Amino acid sequence: MTDATTGPRACLHGLYVITDTTRYQRDALVRAVGEAIDGGACIVQYRDKSDDVERRRAEAAALAELCRRHDCLFIVNDDVELAVETGADGVHLGREDHAVIEARRRFEAAGLDAIIGVSCYAERQRAENAVASGADYLAFGAMFPSPTKPHAPSASAHLLAWARETYGLPVCAIGGITAENIDDLLVYRPDMVAVISEVFASTDIRAAAAALAERIEKIQPDPTQSEVP
Repeated sequence: MTDATTGPRACLHGLYVITDTTRYQRDALVRAVGEAIDGGACIVQYRDKSDDVERRRAEAAALAELCRRHDCLFIVNDDVELAVETGADGVHLGREDHAVIEARRRFEAAGLDAIIGVSCYAERQRAENAVASGADYLAFGAMFPSPTKPHAPSASAHLLAWARETYGLPVCAIGGITAENIDDLLVYRPDMVAVISEVFASTDIRAAAAALAERIEKIQPDPTQSEVP
């Protein structure tokens, strides 16, 4: 883990959108993400679980360039090699992905000082292990029932406040978050709020992103805040 107050790590806050490549691909995907950025998304994660290597490379490269033009962080889900190839700002690792230390070594070998985020689900031990391995941020969820992962275990929002107080790292809330329930979550002061369907399933992507981003911006996390609701 490196200094979270400088460089790209200082941008780990705000609306974090995760691509839905079941709805949008190629140029349509880039346009959709551009609309989300226009609406206030600060972080974009490219998530695609297919084995279409050519399309994945093309989409990741196009999104990396889009994010650079708009000063947004670009994160690749799971695929460290794709993140290195596209010069992404970092990678997000899940339960079965590369270990944090292994991923860090690969980035450093390529001369990249990358952000590494880790999905902790509802597991405090996983968060502890991720921090010990050098993770830059921790994600917890599902906060609410999720259409993307309907069988995902639920996570208490209290974990967000606990992790920030215990480790001092940025924390990300994910899973089933909507404009209707986000206020219940924001009292726990997550640094980032990650969404897929709430933005990319909307008929107006820009407006959907703006509705969330405006709410998040009103709750700027205070690093000294330790009170758990």
